[in-house]
Amino acid sequence: MRKELAKNYSPREFEDRIYKTWCEKKYFEPDSDEKKPAFSIVIPPPNVTGQLHMGHALDETLQDVLVRTKRMQGYSTLWVPGTDHAGIATQIKVEESLRVNEGLTRYDLGREKFLERVWDWKNQYGNRIISQLKKLGSSCDWSRERFTMDEGCSRAVREVFVNLYNKGLIYRGYRIINWCPRCLTALSDAEVEYTEQPGSFWHIRYPVKGSDEFVTIATTRPETMLGDTAVAVHPEDERYAHLVGKTLILPIVNREIPVIADEYVERDFGTGCVKITPAHDPTDFEVGARHNLPIIKVMNDDATISAEYGGKYAGMERYEARRALVSDLEEGGYLVKIEPCSHNVGTCYRCKTTVEPLTCDQWFVKMAPLAKPALEVVESGEVKFEPERFSKIYINWMENCHDWCISRQLWWGHRIPAFYCDACGHMEVSKEDITVCPKCGGALRQEEDVLDTWFSSALWPFSTMGWPDKTADLERYYPTSVLVTGYDIIFFWVSRMIFSGMEHMGKKPFSTVFIHGLVRDAQGRKMSKSLGNGIDPLKVIEEYGADALRFALATGNAPGNDMRFSDEKIESARNFANKLWNASRFVLMNLTEEDGELLTLPKDEDMTIEDKWVLSRFNSLAKTVNDNVDSYELGVALQEIYSFTWDTFCDWYIEMAKSRIFDTGAASLTAKRVLVHVLTGILKLLHPYMPFITEEIYQALPHSDESIMISAYPKFCESLVYKADEEDVERIITAITAIRARRAEMNVPPSKKAKLYVVTKYKDTFLRAAKILEKLASASEVIITDEYKSDDAVAIATDAGSLYIPLSEVIDFEKERARLLSEQKKNDGEIERIEKKLSNEGFVSKAPAQVIEGERAKLKRYLEVREALAQSLAKLG
Repeated sequence: MRKELAKNYSPREFEDRIYKTWCEKKYFEPDSDEKKPAFSIVIPPPNVTGQLHMGHALDETLQDVLVRTKRMQGYSTLWVPGTDHAGIATQIKVEESLRVNEGLTRYDLGREKFLERVWDWKNQYGNRIISQLKKLGSSCDWSRERFTMDEGCSRAVREVFVNLYNKGLIYRGYRIINWCPRCLTALSDAEVEYTEQPGSFWHIRYPVKGSDEFVTIATTRPETMLGDTAVAVHPEDERYAHLVGKTLILPIVNREIPVIADEYVERDFGTGCVKITPAHDPTDFEVGARHNLPIIKVMNDDATISAEYGGKYAGMERYEARRALVSDLEEGGYLVKIEPCSHNVGTCYRCKTTVEPLTCDQWFVKMAPLAKPALEVVESGEVKFEPERFSKIYINWMENCHDWCISRQLWWGHRIPAFYCDACGHMEVSKEDITVCPKCGGALRQEEDVLDTWFSSALWPFSTMGWPDKTADLERYYPTSVLVTGYDIIFFWVSRMIFSGMEHMGKKPFSTVFIHGLVRDAQGRKMSKSLGNGIDPLKVIEEYGADALRFALATGNAPGNDMRFSDEKIESARNFANKLWNASRFVLMNLTEEDGELLTLPKDEDMTIEDKWVLSRFNSLAKTVNDNVDSYELGVALQEIYSFTWDTFCDWYIEMAKSRIFDTGAASLTAKRVLVHVLTGILKLLHPYMPFITEEIYQALPHSDESIMISAYPKFCESLVYKADEEDVERIITAITAIRARRAEMNVPPSKKAKLYVVTKYKDTFLRAAKILEKLASASEVIITDEYKSDDAVAIATDAGSLYIPLSEVIDFEKERARLLSEQKKNDGEIERIEKKLSNEGFVSKAPAQVIEGERAKLKRYLEVREALAQSLAKLG
């Protein structure tokens, strides 16, 4: 028995109910039929700290469109959901809660107790984002939900770490790294965001020992000079050749430092002399290594100046020390000048604090051997980027990547599985926790640092499917089919998944990387708290429904491009949902037959030209949508569905078919069968975008499948091509549109009927469409004739023929004459006003040229209207 559709579209009445049913029926789980082709996606895991924002909503909508489409196309689909432990973000949240609510720090609790608090927090709030994804309609297989720190993923992380370490691809070294003084942890290169900021070049004199000579260097970070261990010049720079090997006196500090020659120095930049601070600059670190310079670290982890090397500046915050040092340099006569500049400054991606390059012991992944196969797989086209232009960004990054710093000075995360023996100095890396030194039997302590969050995320495509075990899921669904993600994490995540898949699985992790842009506000600005322009997707869902939000996000979406979200977009989406709902209710109210009678298409000979037209148009739509979804043009596909539904189906076909629907007998049944077929097809094409409304309507229509989401997706069918009928109806629509436009120009209401004379070579077409013309073109009678001659008629020319409407049937001559005379009087008044203005020499001599030209253009238009009005009056006699 079919269910009844409510009078008004109210998504909150059915969206949660429908989602619950889908889950209970286990529709989201993959089909066990091995004969079906596999399609799989792993969700980009949102942070466990997170709340659904517009970026998530877009990402999940696009993924769900692909998954639902493939499911309906007969694939065994797997969409793996899960969340990321988000090391820095989560630890900061819990530490803030401790500070505000209890006045405690993590050190007050100790590592073990603090981690218990983090797990408690995760268990309390961690599922919030998951429930929000469900609210959006995401058809993930929730029985396979994963967490980057669950037992299986943690095991995979250890397996990878130990394997890479044993191959010499993970090492511990004293290197210069990016350090966040606020988060108090190392950052990888990908976690540093560069912003253009105003700054200064401080030009400082360094005296040559035992001489009146000096060299001048320029720096944007004068506080780091406390750690200078040399000044470098180019070996071929004749200006300083005599100084190479000599000694300088470091101002204020009075430490002796050498002048060295190195080709890294640009002779033509600045003075050609460069201060070398190996502990606080990545390039200087490399220069220092080449020349065996000492490394003097003058900053603590919190970016205060160290007591060991800071002298009077010890304990000062870095910028405070800068001001004090510059003042002392000026007082001592060492400061030559201060020159304003603009430069790129590295900031922490999480807290936006300026990053400090520091030297310390950290763990690194050796990237060169891993990058090679990851480059080849993209360059060969085995992994494709959509749009292709993003492959160039990926290739450039991989060709120039440095070793990846993977250690983080946090407590929340995957603790590095390295164990140290203080008794004999041995270090052991192990997949299992060990407590006894295998060398001397002494006690072992584990490394304090944890791994970069992206280390575990890089394994996501295969760790979520049970690796390192050989599981059925890996066999069936790896490599995954496509990765859907924003362009902002190509470096963070995409590159690392590709090289991890190649290294540990010997296969690419996915075949296609479908890149989407950011969601911006109506003015094109990035949504942010500071601008106050963020839109909460949950509030949109509450007011408009999940379908409207999904529709608005997918509309106009083009791969790789940012999109603008506005109130107009969401209101347009709701209007479309209302249109579909009301059209469906109209169809349903007129279906009195049994389902079985309505689920088969009529025979060709029983159908009218409009039936064949709409079926043929829908057939073309199915092909267009399939082609666009296959090429990831999801926005184009949706626009095609929208246009067909609103225009072809609702505005034309339903109106054409109404007279037969209201009838009884064979003609009525034929029209209803076509209506049901096309409406059901629309719902199926639209379902991946608007899953809830399509399911609700589908359940009310005659249907053969238990749910729309497991029904067959429409596809092109050669037997439903009716090219000639399609062309015929397009001619009729052109004629109707032209007639309506002309009647509107003449202010003739649709209720006023008039004879329609048609001179055309398509006589049969217009004869078969006579009833449609009578209904939709307000024709009292359609007369097909070889010629029509009359001065008392409105002539309308179309590519299908010439159409004539007798004026006497549509116009009250006296009223029309009065209207035209009134309009003529008003128009003549405007002409007189402008001519008077243009004949005024004062106006013409003083007014700007564009104003005068504007008035002349207006006059030209009014004169054209005068001529048209005169012609219209002449026709009235």
